[in-house]
Amino acid sequence: MSNRESKAAPSTSFNPDLDWSQVHETLRMLNLAVAQIASALTEGDESVAALGDAFTSMAGNAEVVMLAANELPGSASKETITEKCQEISDQMHKTIVAFQFYDKLTQRLNHVSNSLRALGNLVADREQLYNPFAWRGMQEKIKSKYTIEAERVMFEELLKGASIEQALERCKAIQAKAKKNDIELF
Repeated sequence: MSNRESKAAPSTSFNPDLDWSQVHETLRMLNLAVAQIASALTEGDESVAALGDAFTSMAGNAEVVMLAANELPGSASKETITEKCQEISDQMHKTIVAFQFYDKLTQRLNHVSNSLRALGNLVADREQLYNPFAWRGMQEKIKSKYTIEAERVMFEELLKGASIEQALERCKAIQAKAKKNDIELF
């Protein structure tokens, strides 16, 4: 029997054997979630990069038009051109601020992906699986990566036993307060 023939395919829910376990199935599902997040982030990064390039180009073109308009003699057309260039500039600024949403989304999805990966590694390690100190260490490591206050609070609420809905409500309250103050540190 060759080495290839002696090594059986891993046990799965489609082909269970004595080696099958819910831990293996959980790990497969965690890996699926991590892969889907990574794929979505890659596609999103490409799209946002293209949009960023387009907005940078449009902003440069608007500036060139504004400079050219400033060279024109005073007229209603010149005023219209400079006014519209200023409106374009203002809209570009608002759009750039809106792109900050994507940065936060990317940061959050990276946290989720890293957390799932850490969880998967812990669950896969038979020596650490039942070690409460290993779990606490993983949780502290995950928490230390959060840079957005609302995420830290959500994490703490869930670890204290709050429901998902309660944690989300607490998170929304913190985000509303931050929005009211117009500052969010992350």
